[in-house]
Amino acid sequence: MPRQHTLGVDAPASDVLEPANGPGDLVDGTFTDDAPWDLRDRPPVWRDGDAARRTALNRRLRVLVKPPRLPPVRRAVRVVRVLGVAIAIWFVKERGRADSRAGLSRRLREAAEVLGPTYIKLAQIISAGEGVFPTELVEECRKCRDQVPAVDFEQVRTAVEREYGRPLHDVFLRFEPTPLAAASIAQVHAATLRSGEDVVVKVQRPGIEDLVIRDLKVLAFIAPFLVGRIPVAALANPPALVELFAETIVEELDFRLEAANMLDVAGVLRTLDQTDFVVPRPHPELVTERVMVMQRLSGFRFDDAVGITDAGLDTHSIIRTTMLGFLEGVFLHGVFHGDLHGGNLFVRPDGTTALLDFGITGRLTQSERMAFLRMMMTATMNDTKGQVAALRDLGALPPDTDVEAVVKDLGLDAPLDPTQVSPEELVAEIQRVIKALLAYGARMPKALMLYVKNLIFIDGAIASLAPDLDLFAEVTHIATHFATTHGQEIAAQLGVAAEAWQLDLDGVKAGFGVNPDEFDSLTYAELQERRALIQKRLGHRGVLGG
Repeated sequence: MPRQHTLGVDAPASDVLEPANGPGDLVDGTFTDDAPWDLRDRPPVWRDGDAARRTALNRRLRVLVKPPRLPPVRRAVRVVRVLGVAIAIWFVKERGRADSRAGLSRRLREAAEVLGPTYIKLAQIISAGEGVFPTELVEECRKCRDQVPAVDFEQVRTAVEREYGRPLHDVFLRFEPTPLAAASIAQVHAATLRSGEDVVVKVQRPGIEDLVIRDLKVLAFIAPFLVGRIPVAALANPPALVELFAETIVEELDFRLEAANMLDVAGVLRTLDQTDFVVPRPHPELVTERVMVMQRLSGFRFDDAVGITDAGLDTHSIIRTTMLGFLEGVFLHGVFHGDLHGGNLFVRPDGTTALLDFGITGRLTQSERMAFLRMMMTATMNDTKGQVAALRDLGALPPDTDVEAVVKDLGLDAPLDPTQVSPEELVAEIQRVIKALLAYGARMPKALMLYVKNLIFIDGAIASLAPDLDLFAEVTHIATHFATTHGQEIAAQLGVAAEAWQLDLDGVKAGFGVNPDEFDSLTYAELQERRALIQKRLGHRGVLGG
């Protein structure tokens, strides 16, 4: 165990308060039964002004993504120098080789780590861009998730004391100097309040806001000059990527908004009766712009397949709960955790799943939520035109896009089986589709990026926790759940007859690239074999150039 730094342990016993009892707030959110404090008895003081903060944030974003006449010169010079050296080395040593894209991707990832937290965060955004960025770049960027050095404890102490306006020992009996985790925006420490509760303290990295603002100005200035010049940028043109990045990172700079996200997601899950999820309670008083205290929860990391299995927990049930909770939050309420990964979900010994870190939370407009609903319904009905129309309404395609022309140009009405064509034909088809999408002005809006990012995580979780899961059966279960539980509500919102929504399982099978007549079931392990065959057929051919 790491050494503990004890603060105020010798304080008189009378100074130590008893923890709050009675979780009356269970009616408001999916919290734990053992409440360290009751948010009904102690309403959060930091929620005042929440709407005004979000309005101000949106105004600020519009300014930040606008290309400045001149960027912060010193920071711009450093960014250009680090990236320029990385690209120059690749150009001289690796360009034109079979592993050219892998080499460029590695050097860009290394440059991001040199440039620090903002660019590491940008790499993490790119790591969710399968289909938008090349596989090599996505895989390299995934290595950035937990590679940020921790801030020195004395800086942490100073930051906390500045936010609370009092010495650390006035708030905490113990504060562990070694962080539980250190990320690009903040790091978290285990601690014990003077009132006796075990908590986690999230502390923003000193100076990170100024650094993020400078880096966004640099990126906004450089991005327009990169349009059409970066072969690894595929569907995300650089200005759109900067806008997406800014929307994602700026909200994380105010922990009061993150704490509000926690309560809102917990409330949505309670409304949906998804009680197999729990959300930690943020402290009703100890949340500020740069420091947040919350209830401490523990369990197995979601990617700890061995630990979860050895504990005798039902991995199929855990996966199903995760899928349904995520999808219902998106489709029915438009509020969902936007950054699912192994470190942000804990499977508790009782089989419930704890959701952590709400810095990135999806919040859909009504039009976006309706587009997601249409996308789900048309996907289960094998309505290709409906799916393209839904993507258009989400902002992935311009609003005046001719849906029928897209379906025809992309060959979506008669998709090929990638395992049944030659490698050359497969590469040519991918290049053709990408070229057509670019011609139509395709892009990746934030809502869709977060949605896809979470689906990619769930995909990987199935691979480790439930590789024998029958995907066709799960799709049928999910579609049936939505139809029977929410069908009337969804049909009314979309203006269609409830009985018109029928699952087309043959269409679902075709979507997985298999012949409906030959496959009655498809396990995830079998799907992975098909993916491996496709990857082998692609080999190292330059699908996206570079």
